[in-house]
Amino acid sequence: MSSKLIAPSILAADFANLQHDIEMVNQSEADWFHIDIMDGVFVPNISFGMPVLTAITKYTKKYVDVHLMIVDPDRYIKTFADLGTNNLTVHFEACTHLHRTLQAIKAEGMQTGVALNPHTNVNHLEDTIIDIDLVCLMSVNPGFGGQSFIDNTYNKIEQLKALISKKGAKTKIEIDGGVTDQNAKQLVKAGADVLVAGSYVFGNDNPLETIKNLKKLIN
Repeated sequence: MSSKLIAPSILAADFANLQHDIEMVNQSEADWFHIDIMDGVFVPNISFGMPVLTAITKYTKKYVDVHLMIVDPDRYIKTFADLGTNNLTVHFEACTHLHRTLQAIKAEGMQTGVALNPHTNVNHLEDTIIDIDLVCLMSVNPGFGGQSFIDNTYNKIEQLKALISKKGAKTKIEIDGGVTDQNAKQLVKAGADVLVAGSYVFGNDNPLETIKNLKKLIN
């Protein structure tokens, strides 16, 4: 599928009206739900726990992309599979045995994702890229929404694209952080497949229209 994907980040939704915002994404032209799980240890913030994720996945009608920003993600792989996760992304920096973690995610029937912090070199994935369905490049420092985009991300996309081609992998490239209509086209041009948009979508007066325009911009 050559179509580029939009994944609104639920972290930026209105927590007091979560069902309303989920229904909005269901009705929109967005492709995925992007859900950040933070533990306050790996990143300096705490987001959803299991009960909230259970409530979210009860209403989602699209692909559920869960991004774990937590230490020791292996403990929860089965739990997230049971909650209806389609793609489970773990941080390279949080995995001592990345290959084993990827195998455990696959064994639960989910697709595998690996996230890289802004300072982490893409070459660290050389030995595992063939086992990774999605690489999430953090284009802001993980932990909080609404941050400014880090320009070096374009170079990283190109380096990652080269690595994927070299290894003959089918890995998708996802960009997470600071995505707007100002950089979406350029990100896709550099080689991105999935754009996560949080504040830009939910902070807008007309999120449906915003998603529609983003989608039009990149396809």
